[in-house]
Amino acid sequence: MELVFSKVDSEEEISLLAQLASEIWYEYFVCIISNEQIDYMVEKFQSVHAITDQITNQGYEYYFMNVNGNPIGYLGIKQEEDKLFLSKFYLQKEHRGKGYASQAMEFLVGICKVRRLGMIWLTVNRYNDATIAVYEKKGFRTVRTQVADIGNGYVMDDNIMEKKIVLED
Repeated sequence: MELVFSKVDSEEEISLLAQLASEIWYEYFVCIISNEQIDYMVEKFQSVHAITDQITNQGYEYYFMNVNGNPIGYLGIKQEEDKLFLSKFYLQKEHRGKGYASQAMEFLVGICKVRRLGMIWLTVNRYNDATIAVYEKKGFRTVRTQVADIGNGYVMDDNIMEKKIVLED
């Protein structure tokens, strides 16, 4: 099935996105980080307030990934000079492994080509082996690691990964 991407703009869409994010985070990250850290990170980065601020004041764009008119995941991106930062890329559990990541990557590469951006970069939890393997399959390479203090005694222990985009003249 084909994914349809729709940009998140309205308050109602932001509310739906925050609800979807919470659902996915509690399902997926429970085996990697504590519930307390998930609580903190969802509130800090994926709440209605946080997403609204990211869109309104920080230059982020969010997109639902829809199948048959229903959101099954989402992307969060931010253009940074000649690069695209892939901040969020999440799918509901029952929709993983069906080729949607490949379609989403094609969507992101298309954005890069239109905007003349030569690279996509992202951060991924260093212990998230399954996701790292997916990114590597999609052409990303780990360029370094970083530990970032996100407050409240928590850190993000991440790989920084990059994918070069071939731009046509």
